[in-house]
Amino acid sequence: MFIPMQDDNPLKSIKFQFVTIALIAINVVVFAFAAMGMDQGVITSFAVRPAELFLVNVIGGPSPATDDLIAVPEAYTLISYMFFHGDIWHLLGNMVFLWVFGDNVEDAVGHIKFLVFYLACGVFAGLVHAYMVADTAMAGVPLIGASGAVAGVIAAYLMLHPRVRVWVLALKVIPLQISAAIVLGLWVVTQVIMVLTPELGDPNPVAWWAHIGGLAAGAFLILILKRPGVPLFDRGLA
Repeated sequence: MFIPMQDDNPLKSIKFQFVTIALIAINVVVFAFAAMGMDQGVITSFAVRPAELFLVNVIGGPSPATDDLIAVPEAYTLISYMFFHGDIWHLLGNMVFLWVFGDNVEDAVGHIKFLVFYLACGVFAGLVHAYMVADTAMAGVPLIGASGAVAGVIAAYLMLHPRVRVWVLALKVIPLQISAAIVLGLWVVTQVIMVLTPELGDPNPVAWWAHIGGLAAGAFLILILKRPGVPLFDRGLA
């Protein structure tokens, strides 16, 4: 797998990616507060909990308060969950992709619509994950992380700029410049394979369905939110 570092894709319609930077900053600040000793029960309160979202509570009703949890309406957790991360690598992985690819998606749709796009992808990702695991052992595992929302950004970028060259690290140390279609296409294929072949038995409880949900939302929303005249699939390139 490749680690993206920089793309050769200057902004065209905006001067600065304010929303992308703000989202990264919020994620970092939330992680820092959590790392300074925030109670795990509080973090769980802001996570999507599939068993409660689909099997116990009606969406929009408050979560049962316990000694460890605070009462957070389940519908709100579909927003809050995407700003918490399990560890520094979870955070960095998501923020690197958002940093490299988010600015051009923001450029294609505009600042306000990009915020709507990002949050909508995250919400849909959380719903898809919760629905698909509601009757499995993962129903009791809280979902946190921006992966679903970032997957939406990946899908949008892939539809907008598949031919753009991206600097990546291959095998974590080898710098290469390859097309976004390869970098992001391989990531998408990996998510699909992991969803279709659960018998591969990933040792970590990765929310593959959240990634699929985010990808689907991003691919759909970019079609209706992009600015008039913004081409798909780099049709404007010679």
